[in-house]
Amino acid sequence: MNKDLYKYILGIADNSLILAQRLGELCGHGPTLETDIALTNISLDLLGQTRSYYQYAAKLAGEDKTEDDIAFLRIEREYKNVLLVEQPNTHFGHVMARQFLFDVYHLMLMEQLQNSKDETLVAIAKKGIKEVSYHKRFSSDWVKRLGDGTEESKEKVQEAINAMWRFTDELFDVMEADKVMIEEGIAVDVSEMKETYYEKVSELLEEATLEVPERKYFTRGGKRGVHTEHMGYLLADLQYMQRTYPNMTW
Repeated sequence: MNKDLYKYILGIADNSLILAQRLGELCGHGPTLETDIALTNISLDLLGQTRSYYQYAAKLAGEDKTEDDIAFLRIEREYKNVLLVEQPNTHFGHVMARQFLFDVYHLMLMEQLQNSKDETLVAIAKKGIKEVSYHKRFSSDWVKRLGDGTEESKEKVQEAINAMWRFTDELFDVMEADKVMIEEGIAVDVSEMKETYYEKVSELLEEATLEVPERKYFTRGGKRGVHTEHMGYLLADLQYMQRTYPNMTW
């Protein structure tokens, strides 16, 4: 098994899985029916992408491992998602701030992943990029609506952006497995995306009449498997059925 490629795939896929789980928690709790359905559909888009990644990872792992094994039967430290996507749904402003800050990064990643030398990753990126483009448009529109809306909506979304900002720098950390895959022309060097990312994010925040946070110190650790307290509770829900009824199948 190519362990570096396996780890690189999980580093991408785990972000989509955990964010999909967070959005899935909102099903039936959206502020309007249309928004509720839109968030659920975004969750399903992310799960679809996750399945493609995990199926590829399972194939690499061998030993009859399945996508479900990878999704449900790892311990917390084995998940390599960034801290941003595991943050809770405190209120709608937090949901949109988290989504927007991730979507800008995700779309940039998918655009560049299409240039990978790995044909499977290229196929996943080409299939998913239309979905991710919509996700970014949806979250960007909501950030603008909230920021340039009422005094209350502006205050809440600004508070959410400020709270989520400390997790953004980790998006551009490059792990050891990533470095190997970058040298082989398979992985995207996300560190090169950082400057453009913050330019894009800042441009939209200014359009939304929001302040761009000024922060010199950032929180990180998710890519190394060191998560916030929220992750354990999230996994307890995510893994419940497989842990309670081992080897269960539909």
